[in-house]
This record gives sequence, C-alpha cells and structure tokens, in this order.
Amino acid sequence: MSGVVGERYHALDAVRGGVLVLGVFFHAALSFLPGDQMWIVMDSSRSLELSVLFFALHIFRMTVFFLLAGFFGRLLLERLGVGRFVLNRAKRIAAPLVMFWPLVLTAFIATLIWAAVQANGGVAPEGPPPPPMTAETFPLLHLWFLYVLLIFYAAALALRAIVHLIDRNGALRSRLVDPLVRLVAGPVAPIVLAIPVAAALYSKPHWMMWFGIPTPDTGLVPNTAALVAYGLAFGFGWLLNRQPQILESWGSRWAFYVLPAMGATAGALMLAGGAAPVVTVSEQSFTTLSFAALYAFACWAWTIAIIGFAVRHLSGHSPLRRYLADASYWIYIVHLPIVIVLQTLLAPYPWPWFAKYPLILSVAFVIMLASYQWFVRYSWIGAILNGKKHKPQKVARGAPQLAAAE
Repeated sequence: MSGVVGERYHALDAVRGGVLVLGVFFHAALSFLPGDQMWIVMDSSRSLELSVLFFALHIFRMTVFFLLAGFFGRLLLERLGVGRFVLNRAKRIAAPLVMFWPLVLTAFIATLIWAAVQANGGVAPEGPPPPPMTAETFPLLHLWFLYVLLIFYAAALALRAIVHLIDRNGALRSRLVDPLVRLVAGPVAPIVLAIPVAAALYSKPHWMMWFGIPTPDTGLVPNTAALVAYGLAFGFGWLLNRQPQILESWGSRWAFYVLPAMGATAGALMLAGGAAPVVTVSEQSFTTLSFAALYAFACWAWTIAIIGFAVRHLSGHSPLRRYLADASYWIYIVHLPIVIVLQTLLAPYPWPWFAKYPLILSVAFVIMLASYQWFVRYSWIGAILNGKKHKPQKVARGAPQLAAAE
C-alpha cells in the first residue's frame, strides 16, 4: 500500500501542506468580495469569481486539515508514547502559538491602523476604542487552529485513558469500534458524517449561513458548531489511523465524490443567496436546514475526494512537495499581515481583479518562501516548527576523485 503504510505518508503530507497554503488564497480573496465592506480593506475591483472560490475553499479546507491532524496525532502517540507525545505537541503546537501570537497580533494591529490611515487620505480616522480583551473577545486571529488543536489533543488523551480503563485488552475496539469506522468510511461516508455537522450548523443561533462553519478566531471558548465540525474530523482521523488501509479505498473511488461535491456546493451557494456574500443572520427554516445539509455533505465529499486523490496519485516522494509541506506551517503563520499590506497597496488602482489577485499572491509567496529559506528552514525557528534540518554539505570539486584515488 504505497504512500499509506510506510515510513512517511507522502500523500497526506502534501495535502496537509496544501490546505495551509490555500489559506493564503482564501484570505487574499477577502478584499475582492462583492457587496458591503467585510474586511479591513476592500478593493476597487470586486469579483464574483473570487467570491465563489472563497465559499468553496471554506467548505473543505479546515475539515481536511483537522482530519489529517487527528490521523497524524494518533500515529505520533503510538510512536512516542504519552509523555514524549505531550512534549512534542508542546514544542510543535503550543510553543509556536505562544511565540508567534503576540508578534502576529502586533503586526496585524499595525497593519490595520496603517490601512485605515491609507483609506482615510493619510489621516487616522476617528472611531470607538477597541473592546477590552476578555475570554469572549480574545483575538486568536488565524492562529486559532493551533489553540483548537491543543484542545483536541487534550480531549483525545483524556478519552484514550478512559477507553483503556474500560477496554484493557482492546477487544471492544477491535470488534466494535473498528468495524463501525469501516462502515462509516464506506461509500456513503459523506452522508453519514454530514449529519452531526448539519445539525450543529442548523442549531447555531445567530448563524450567517453564507459563511458556513463559523471560524473560532475570537474567544477562548470555541463556538459549538466549529467544535462539532472540526472535532468530528479530528476524531474520525484519529480512528482512521487504526486502519490506514481505509484510505486506500478512498483512493480507489475519489472521483466518485467529485460531481456530488460540486453539485452540493453549487446548491448551497444558491440557497445562501448566490455568489455575493450575504451577511444577515439566518432564521431557522427549511431553507436553512437544506443549506446546512448540503454544506455539510459538500464538506465531507470534498474532504474524501481530496485525500483519496492524493493517496491515489501523490503517494510517491517528491522533493518539491516535501519542501512546500515543510514551508506551509511558516507560510500560514506569517501570511496575514503580508497579504493585508499588499491588498492595501493595490486597492486604489483601477486594475481588474484578475491582475491584482495573482500579483498579491505572487509577491506574498516570494516574500514568505524567501524568508523561510533564508531565515527559518535551518534555524531554531525551523527546528521548532518542523524539526531540525541540516544544510546540504557542499562537496569540493574533485573531492570524490581524490577520495577514490586514496
């Protein structure tokens, strides 16, 4: 089972890095969304096409990420044991959150003030002071995924301890849990897994349904809908690691889910009001329920299709994919202030969106990849994010011949 059982899960590494990189595409599209202002800076050129891209990316991006986080989480736990697992997650997840959150917040606030001054003709606009920082208003920004991951790791370790007390010899897991996971992960997986997600979305009060799963980027207690949707993905990924051969079956039928995923995405978009974002709060109704069902189904259909495609076609080692997978963590951490600055600089120019958007992405990736290569990859920062890496040794010209002669 190449790429699924082996030294490294190359396909899953590629997908995990890919969905983090797609976060740059996601946030770069915000300034081009049609309608009312909903981002720090809004461009003079708006785009329905980028609005559809934004909508589609939000459906699957973080569900894929958390499923893989659960899968790799259990893999790491089995290899390291509880004590070393906790230390590893503290270094790779908790330390970057503690280190980078103050820096990212400072850069975000500075960029926000600068963008507001630029938009106001070079003069700082008057406005109400920001709300006091409380448990409800705590600004996690785009690093919320690290905070939520820590919650999921703690919950997984607690549940694991309880299960081991109840099922000491593992018989219950082998005879009940594993067959149930195989059943759920079968051909109707997007339908079965969509049910709790749809229920959580439909029951959420004050839900702006066009934006799908509410991002838990504010407050120390994540919203229930996000906890259910992403917690389900994390937990299911954790259980899939007990039977990684299931991913082979996803690889064999990935194409089966693509058209249903596209259809459900289109249907949800139409029910939500079309390509222009609708920011009003939705009342519980048959339309809201239908949207929640289609959105949740699309979420899981895309997730299985993407992971299945990677298992089928990206299972071999690729130096480029491996490099981007390593760089993706740094890219995601630092991208938001860079993107906002570029959005602010380009917003006043009367160029079309299909010129500005690629330009923002191109410049942002040049900056982020260059900073990763020169300042992060082989540094102590890179050691925290991805583990210690050694620079390739330069071999002097003629050295191999000399060694052979000796």
